[in-house]
Amino acid sequence: MIRSSLTQAIRALHLSGLLSSLEVRLAEAMGNRLGHAEFLELVLHDEIAVRTSRQVQRRIRAACFRECKSLDEFDFAFNTTVPRRQIYDLATGQFIRQKGDVLFLGPPGVGKSFLAQAIGQQAIKSGFMVLYRSIFDLARDFLEEQLPQQQDKTLYRYLKPDLLIIDDMGMKQLPRRSGEYLLEIILRRHENRSTMMTSNRPLEDWGKLIGDAPAATAILDRFLQHAQIISITGRSYRLQRPAVSQIPSGLGLYTSGNSNDDSSPQETAHPPTSREANANPGRMQPQGMEQPLQANQVSEETP
Repeated sequence: MIRSSLTQAIRALHLSGLLSSLEVRLAEAMGNRLGHAEFLELVLHDEIAVRTSRQVQRRIRAACFRECKSLDEFDFAFNTTVPRRQIYDLATGQFIRQKGDVLFLGPPGVGKSFLAQAIGQQAIKSGFMVLYRSIFDLARDFLEEQLPQQQDKTLYRYLKPDLLIIDDMGMKQLPRRSGEYLLEIILRRHENRSTMMTSNRPLEDWGKLIGDAPAATAILDRFLQHAQIISITGRSYRLQRPAVSQIPSGLGLYTSGNSNDDSSPQETAHPPTSREANANPGRMQPQGMEQPLQANQVSEETP
């Protein structure tokens, strides 16, 4: 039986994880004749485990993922062009420590958004801060904010995370001035934080999509310097479902790989250019890598 005074002291210290397991740990200590130090180590580890779990859940909510995905759910057997070893290497977070970037290229349905979100969720579990936004969310966030103070706050939100995921590049042409905001984000994160982007359009189309060819050139010049480019081809997982299996082949739709990606099955996409088809999906040679960025430690504050 735990004394009320002890319970009150634990609650005053906000040690809810310790409190939830205290009775079990006391019985374990008595049954195994644990020393004071061993018992204290056990209950403190319980508290740390609870705090870590809560911090992960808070960061997942703050990341604003469209869907919470795990790499264990991804069907690598469906589309063999997905480089499984490279994806799991990204999931270790080493590229974030090295402040590297990642670009997923491929037609709709091959799993770019799924993989980006799954890697982002794993990065959170490794202690990193992550923000997920579609390119249209990004444009809307900045275009809706009019006051300078509000724009500074929005910019800080994009600059703070260890990993920023910008999804859906290439779905539609962006609103005017969107390229300016994207350029500032890429320039200021370059070699300071990691950025991951997904696109279903070849790089030579980005100037038209952004509506500003010089800005697109500057964005790609910085972003690709330390980037891994992962090109995925193949069938669309969505189009294998019975509801869409009868869609005529003449609609210009890609047949690529996974159900959780960046566009609906009804969307018409441009076929890949010869440059995209011949692109080398391997890692670009890093230049001037800095020391690894340390993941944020578990907060000692009570959520």
